[in-house]
Amino acid sequence: MADRTPAEVTNLDRYGAPVLDWNRAVEALAAGPAGGTSFLSTIGSDGRPHAAGVGALWRDGDLYFVSGPDTRKSRNLAANPACTISASLPGMDVVVEGEAARVTDPATLERLAAHYRDQGWPAEVAGDAFTAPYSAPSAGPPPWHLYVLNVHTVFGVGGTGPPPGATRWRF
Repeated sequence: MADRTPAEVTNLDRYGAPVLDWNRAVEALAAGPAGGTSFLSTIGSDGRPHAAGVGALWRDGDLYFVSGPDTRKSRNLAANPACTISASLPGMDVVVEGEAARVTDPATLERLAAHYRDQGWPAEVAGDAFTAPYSAPSAGPPPWHLYVLNVHTVFGVGGTGPPPGATRWRF
């Protein structure tokens, strides 16, 4: 995504601020949230929404996250892969919409495990998933599945840093 140009850019600001630059959103996503937590929202088979904190990583133009196979979020994604990830990032709040797909490619798993280790979570690849001595209490026991969000829309609000504005990018 980082090397893709949005197919459609819409200024959502009602106060006259210009469109936010896509590169600003990419830089904010790469920096990640200050507190380290992004929020994944899914929809259950009964139509009820569910939100949970996840350790999301923007790497090489893609947004990845981890979830235990028996968690509600993973069960929801198995039934309906449509989801959002939202975060308050340096200089910009974002909501990223798309469909989650499980990642089982060994090279990608190894590459992302290394990125998680760089951030302080000692993830290792075990088969087609991750394992580690610990994870978030809501993650359930290992193994943990890696997902990539196939992004189709990103909303950015620049209220947390100059310049202000609100923009929607569609891909």
